[in-house]
Amino acid sequence: MRFRHPDGSTVHLAYCTNVHPAETLDGVLAQLRDHCEPVRRRLGRDRLGIGLWLAKDAALALVSDPSALRRLRTELDRRGLEVVTLNGFPYEGFGAEEVKYRVYKPDWADPERLEHTTALARVLAGLLPDDVTRGTISTLPLAWRTAYDDRRAETARTALVTLGERLDALQDLTGRDIRVGLEPEPGCVVETTGDALAPLAAIGHPRIGVCVDTCHLATSFEDPHTALDALTAAGVPVVKSQLSAALHAEHPHLPEVRAALAAFDEPRFLHQTRVATAAGLRGTDDLGEALSGDALPDAAPWRAHFHVPLHAAPAAPLTSTLPVLKSVLTRLAGGPEPLTHHLEVETYTWQALPPELRPRARNQLADGIAAELTLARDLLTDLDLKELP
Repeated sequence: MRFRHPDGSTVHLAYCTNVHPAETLDGVLAQLRDHCEPVRRRLGRDRLGIGLWLAKDAALALVSDPSALRRLRTELDRRGLEVVTLNGFPYEGFGAEEVKYRVYKPDWADPERLEHTTALARVLAGLLPDDVTRGTISTLPLAWRTAYDDRRAETARTALVTLGERLDALQDLTGRDIRVGLEPEPGCVVETTGDALAPLAAIGHPRIGVCVDTCHLATSFEDPHTALDALTAAGVPVVKSQLSAALHAEHPHLPEVRAALAAFDEPRFLHQTRVATAAGLRGTDDLGEALSGDALPDAAPWRAHFHVPLHAAPAAPLTSTLPVLKSVLTRLAGGPEPLTHHLEVETYTWQALPPELRPRARNQLADGIAAELTLARDLLTDLDLKELP
């Protein structure tokens, strides 16, 4: 979906396909048929943006075989779909029964991460619509914190400097400007937007910036205005933003609230949980750990890294951080010029919801994704952006 900002530039809205498990090119092509095109039809649009997640094997197939890339591009066109952004965070296995800490491997100190991201950039340059010159990729925020030391930090910095050089060369070759954004996430070396400032200054490349995920920002209790002001002041580009909402518990000391939270404690993904205290942010790596005894103080609200559907906040006594998303989006798209031109709805946890809230069939999932995109579209038009055909 495309929107015209009052400054005349185009803002792209997509939804991320990491909600649909697929590790191979054939699986990706099936996604387009079974999920993406049905969502487009529900929205009544001739064209729908999707943020592709390409696992290692799919990316390798596309970058090593020009005919495979042409096949994907043709299929996108045939189904009324377009790609300007990729989710390069998960490397493989995101559809596994248990993902947890595996999603953070390989990290930016491992050579596989650089090679995979380079492959994604080359693929994206070939997938961009003919009238679009800039593409974006979100990526791991360096590493999970416990696997990082000074040696690995220097290796990661060198890899990202090399990536910047490769992106420069790619533009010289193709005319396509591909940018990569570190995506701050709770528990990682770069947990907050503030944590990104020093590493990005050390890298010092204009094509490498930040991907602002509004669920992650809310989970870490970052103030949207403070966060975005700091990025702007430091000259750090917001490469893209993922529109998502975290799980919010206002009164975690109450037994009924803990019972409601326990329904979201599931075995597939990590659900880092945070509470803001007078002494600073406290947290656990997973929701179950937070619910065990007194792991976290419970006199203040808790937030958990669980991407809940934008249009359907959990039932009381829980809610979502949709107000944080709205505040971020107002800053990103509501000013005299956009701070980013690429927005991506990213609720990948539909099948991790409590059983009674999960879509029971493919058509119900398509309905839910379309409803999320409708909400995001309405937020953008409320900011005086005009939806384009």
